Amino acid sequence: MLRFAHIEFLWGLAAIPVFLLLFIMVSNWKKKAITALGDRVVIDRIMPEVSFSRPWLKFILFMLALAFMVIGMADPQLGSKMEEEKRKGADLMLLLDVSNSMLAQDMVPNRLENAKRAIAQLIDNLHNDRIGIVVFAGEAYVQLPVTTDYSAAKLFLNTINTNMVPTQGTAIGAAIDMGMKSFDFKNGTGKAMIIITDGENHEDDAVAAAKNAADKDVTVNVIGIGSVEGAPIPIYQGNKQAGFHTDSAGHTVVSKLNEDMGKEIAAAGKGAYVRATNANSGLGIVIDQIAKIQRKTYDAKTFKDFEDRFQIFLGLAFLCLVVEFFITNRKNLRLSRVKLFEVKNT
Repeated sequence: MLRFAHIEFLWGLAAIPVFLLLFIMVSNWKKKAITALGDRVVIDRIMPEVSFSRPWLKFILFMLALAFMVIGMADPQLGSKMEEEKRKGADLMLLLDVSNSMLAQDMVPNRLENAKRAIAQLIDNLHNDRIGIVVFAGEAYVQLPVTTDYSAAKLFLNTINTNMVPTQGTAIGAAIDMGMKSFDFKNGTGKAMIIITDGENHEDDAVAAAKNAADKDVTVNVIGIGSVEGAPIPIYQGNKQAGFHTDSAGHTVVSKLNEDMGKEIAAAGKGAYVRATNANSGLGIVIDQIAKIQRKTYDAKTFKDFEDRFQIFLGLAFLCLVVEFFITNRKNLRLSRVKLFEVKNT
């Protein structure tokens, strides 16, 4: 199994196409400048040592060195073997609201990003518990099946946005049903759900779904995110805010936290309800509830003995730089006079 110890460094690879574009622009400018001086054949005789191919070769080697260096800094690691081990934990399913109302900015920077930070904090505090993620708006989808791979959970978490679910709404009941289908009830481990939502446009019987989950010993906890006063829902064009959502009458739509709905769902699911704020994500109370879940031993397959491979890539980067250093921009006239395949007339 391949993984990167510092995957954020891979963003450095984005610099390569930028450098390539700049190099092409400079090369084209040089060609136009030389062409403006006169006939190309005459210019080649005047400047016999000038090479037009070597700068490209040097640039390619430099870019390869940069790519290898970035990959090396990310520290690629290989899991040499997979082992089965016994773990004792519970199964947690996170149900995250990704409807447009989660873009409201009554929490910094907005409700969705605040919720994602809270989930990342929760993942950091887990030990041996398995975790899964369901995203929902008007429909519900499994974003991450139940797993013990916390690194993968964070990776999938970072990709979540409001464009993932095309149908708008807040189908909490459908999300609970999807979460129930994702659980493995044969393993006998304790199970719980954590719903993070503002409850806006609640449209199905989430209370009945939560009660059904509780009847199967799955506790349903709710974190209400947003403010009772509410906030307008921004509209974005690209990365820039272009205004706010309006209703049919042209009035700005204000999205408010529906606390009553959250409390009803938590009560039916025999879990806890807590309201998140900018200062407190509410995870403390929920984690205390989760700690009460019965944990059982289960078999887990994990990769062991991860070995660093950054040395290989840093070595290749150094080799490319050494070769690039010894390649000059000028032709070697002595070598150019050697014509191995020239046929002489006798």
